[in-house]
Amino acid sequence: MCGVFGVYLNEEETDIAFSKLSTFTYLGIYALQHRGQESAGICSYYNGDIIRIANKGLVLDAISKDDLKNIKGKVGIAHVRYSTTGDSSTQNIQPITRDSKRFGKIAVVHNGNLTNYRSLKTFLNSNNIKLQCSSDTEVFLGLLDVVEKDNSIDPHVSDEEILPYLVSALKMIEGAYSILMIVKGKLIAARDPLGFRPLLMGRRKGINGSDAIVFASESCAFDIIEADYWREIKPGEITIVDENGIRTYFFSKSQETKKCIFEFVYFSRPDSFVFSEYPYNVRKNMGIELAKEDETTPDIVIPVPDSGIPAAIGYSQYKNIPYEMGLTRNHYVGRTFIAPSQDIRNLSVLMKLNPNRGVIKGKSILVIDDSIVRGTTSKRIVTLLKEAGAREVHMRIASPPVIGPCYYGIDTPTKEELMASHMSVEDIRKFIGADTLQYLSLEGLKRSVQDPDSFCDACFTERYPVLYEG
Repeated sequence: MCGVFGVYLNEEETDIAFSKLSTFTYLGIYALQHRGQESAGICSYYNGDIIRIANKGLVLDAISKDDLKNIKGKVGIAHVRYSTTGDSSTQNIQPITRDSKRFGKIAVVHNGNLTNYRSLKTFLNSNNIKLQCSSDTEVFLGLLDVVEKDNSIDPHVSDEEILPYLVSALKMIEGAYSILMIVKGKLIAARDPLGFRPLLMGRRKGINGSDAIVFASESCAFDIIEADYWREIKPGEITIVDENGIRTYFFSKSQETKKCIFEFVYFSRPDSFVFSEYPYNVRKNMGIELAKEDETTPDIVIPVPDSGIPAAIGYSQYKNIPYEMGLTRNHYVGRTFIAPSQDIRNLSVLMKLNPNRGVIKGKSILVIDDSIVRGTTSKRIVTLLKEAGAREVHMRIASPPVIGPCYYGIDTPTKEELMASHMSVEDIRKFIGADTLQYLSLEGLKRSVQDPDSFCDACFTERYPVLYEG
């Protein structure tokens, strides 16, 4: 996953405005840190140029106060990353910029994964467009210099200089993307026709009557800068913001959407508002549905913090079984699933969780986690709890078994890494050492969300809505 954030200030370019721009973009990706921990970056548009600061690491480490003093202008975009296409090298850190022959200095940030990246890269190379990095994000910028105008665009629209080329480019791209771009000082937002990844728009009203239009992957990025959620960018929509206001266009209108169900299972912050629902409520519903499907009667229910907490609360309340915090999390350690290599994931598990012996000793414990992907975390958790004196450890997973890799922006690159793709539930139980193991059914997951047919569940079913080139 990744997190994107953008802002357009509706005020004059002054030192105060520059300070707002740098502060808003910084805080926006700080709130989205859970979506990517490899790198962070910000860029702005000022006097026809792109100012960019980007480094590896967490936001607090990657971007300093002195860096922020260099951010000027009234439009900015920002990004936190972990890699899905392209490695984690420095040249792949976003925002990615380009000196376009058509539009001058331009920039883009991207959340998602392009399923036809190889074909697009070949197309660009054949047109003498040299890509500087291995990230699929760069093709958005490269295509703008080689595509022909889309003749379906009304030549009298106010954005006729950019829109026909952008529409042509987006119509060539397949897969998942929620992007923010800076082109000729305009802030542009676009979302793929199936709406795999979230992208929201908001507004922040200033005390002097000025305001800012903001975009983000999740609404928690609006909360931190005291902006109001406005609406979701719709699948197939392009929104352009500049000094003349806000314009909306559609380059594609699909009859269906395929929103990523894993946003609710794991990635989104529980206090966010994405896909017209609150992840906290959905996860609590998952726990309730899991309880309905489970006949076990343990002494206590404990979550694997943090993403397992809402489901454990739902399970506990439905069955009237005491809820306890049997595991304490060290919040200064990154999320294990999002760490870029297996050895770091293993180390993170050891550093991240510690059993609360006063709660679990001698008890039959039901442990709720959001998912099992590689199995290393679950195995270590069961071991920790039994070593701390738990009499029984019943592992419950508030989602179905993950059997297929995601090609739309989640880092599960091979089927072989996914335990459930080649092991039975009983074999997984033996591997992790639990007394019992049970997953939420696909039907239970669907009952937990509104409009269940609007979601992509390929990681659980291998029913892929868009072909991946491989």
